[in-house]
Amino acid sequence: SKLTSLGQLEMTWRSRVHFHPLLVRVLHKSRLRYYGKPEKKLDMPYQAYFEVADGSGMMSMVLWNSLCPEWYNSIKVGTVLLLEQYAIKTSYPFKTQPTPGDSQMKRFATIEISLNVRDPPTKISIIPEEMVKPDWGLPEVKYRFITRSELEDLPNNHSCDVIGLVTFVGRAERARKREHGEDFWLYRWAHAVDGTSDQPFILELFATSQPEVFEHIHPMTYLVCTQMRVVRDLTENPSSTIYLTTSNESQIFITGWHKGQPYTKDTKVKNFIQWTKTQSEADQMKKAVIGGYYPFPRPPNNFLKY
Repeated sequence: SKLTSLGQLEMTWRSRVHFHPLLVRVLHKSRLRYYGKPEKKLDMPYQAYFEVADGSGMMSMVLWNSLCPEWYNSIKVGTVLLLEQYAIKTSYPFKTQPTPGDSQMKRFATIEISLNVRDPPTKISIIPEEMVKPDWGLPEVKYRFITRSELEDLPNNHSCDVIGLVTFVGRAERARKREHGEDFWLYRWAHAVDGTSDQPFILELFATSQPEVFEHIHPMTYLVCTQMRVVRDLTENPSSTIYLTTSNESQIFITGWHKGQPYTKDTKVKNFIQWTKTQSEADQMKKAVIGGYYPFPRPPNNFLKY
C-alpha cells in the first residue's frame, strides 16, 4: 500500500483527515500509566508512550485505554509496526523525553500519533524482524552504554544504559508519591559490577511495567538497565553519592530475557560478556548479598552533622 513518512505527516497533517499507513520502528517505551479517577467512568483508563522512528526522524506514539492491555507487552523496543487508521494530535507539552541513542536523529515534537479503539479504530500490525527489508530505511535501535569507570565523569541527570553482574539486591520499599497522598512508588536498590572499577553501579530501580523482571532480580544475574539517569549529590562530596535511577522510559532485563534484544549487538555488552567468562562464580557468590535495609545516600558519620 502507499505509505507516508513521519516527516510528511508533520508537513501535511493539518490539511488531512485520513492518513496513509506508516511503517516505523519502536526506539523507546514508557511505563504504563493509569489515569483512572473515581468520578470518571472509563473501563480501561490506561496510556503508554512509545517513541517511533522511520528514515525521516522520530515521533511520539500514544496507546490509549483498552489497546494497552491488548498491545503493551507485544510492542517492544526494536519492534517494527505497520500502523493504519490512526489519528494525529498536537503533542502533550509536559511529557518526559527519552534521550535518543542517535543524537543526529531529527525529532518531530509538535505532533504525536494517537492509537485508539475508535475514532478511528486503529489497525496495528507487528512485522516480524526477518521480514523487515533494508530498503525500508528504518533506523536501528542505538544505545548509550557506559562502564562503571566512565560513570565518575558524567554530569548530574545524564542519560545512559548499563550492564552488570548483580552482587546485591535490596528488598522492595515504598515511597509516597505526594506527601499526604495514598499512592506509592515501589522501588529497590541493587549493586552491579562490570569489572572496570572496584566500585559497583548503585542502582535505584523503580518498578517499571515489568513486574516479572522487577520481582526476580537476584545476585549473579546479568542485569541490563536502559535510559537510567545519573544522580549526584552536588552539595556534599560529589563522588561519594553517585548513583543511577530509572526514568519513565527505563527498561530492565535479567538473565533469561536477553535473547533477541537489540542491545546484544552493542560492543560494551560484548566486552562485559567476555569479562564474565574470566570470573569465578564461587568468588562472586561469596560477595553477593540479598535483602535487608539499605540506607542510601548514607547519613553523615557524626550526629552533629546529621
